[in-house]
Amino acid sequence: MNTHDPPSPSPRCALVTGASAGIGAEFARQLAARGCDLVLTARRGERLRALASELRGTHRIDVEVIVDDLADRNAPARIATAATAHGRAVDILVNNAGYGVPGRYDRVDWDAHARFMQVMVDAPLRLCHWLLPGMRERGFGRIVNVASLAGLVPATPGNTLYAPAKAFLVRFSQALALENHGLGIHVCALCPGFTYSEFHDVSQARALVSKLPGWMWSDADDVVRAGLDAVERGRVLCVPGRINRMTKTLMDLLPDRLALGLVARRAKHFRLRD
Repeated sequence: MNTHDPPSPSPRCALVTGASAGIGAEFARQLAARGCDLVLTARRGERLRALASELRGTHRIDVEVIVDDLADRNAPARIATAATAHGRAVDILVNNAGYGVPGRYDRVDWDAHARFMQVMVDAPLRLCHWLLPGMRERGFGRIVNVASLAGLVPATPGNTLYAPAKAFLVRFSQALALENHGLGIHVCALCPGFTYSEFHDVSQARALVSKLPGWMWSDADDVVRAGLDAVERGRVLCVPGRINRMTKTLMDLLPDRLALGLVARRAKHFRLRD
């Protein structure tokens, strides 16, 4: 090597929340395959450490593990501080952590709703607020907010706050993208439909959704690849999968009354209501 050659650029670093399984773990794998260093956070430390060991060995990258619970209001600050310790620059933020709270709104304890909104809305907002100034200063950033097709179509009974939380993430992503247009920062709301993961086990709907036909489902690797490609191209909204895009288009075209009626009839197949 010529001693006068310029140093190789440092690899990008990505922070992924909810990285212990499902879509979050797949984000970690695909970002690692693209040469990114990683900061992975979730509640389940054993799973995180196993994934980190796998990715270090396969891709020869640096992987930091932060075990924390985003239901704690102070967790985003702790995570952002740890992720940027020792001068580390977080170039890519994937707000993926999420789950569903089954049942009718008034029958669920308020504390469960409050924890849900902390994870699904407050935590992504705080992480963006902490990390965005560094991205603006460096003139580079990628933010993927994992929303859902549920945030683009009429809400369903059961899991009452899920669709509203995802709809908020979509609008937030759009506003943030416009605020940072032309500054080297891309923001994308990724809106998958039914995706093979542990999500429906956590929301206690596995028995219901397992009866849905296979053509309604997407693989996590396809969803993540679509999301990463979309944010890199500067697309603000990404709905992966032809069936999901058709569903969104149909709901956009139908009058509200008909769309709500259609969703109400179909919700029993994938939502626990009581």
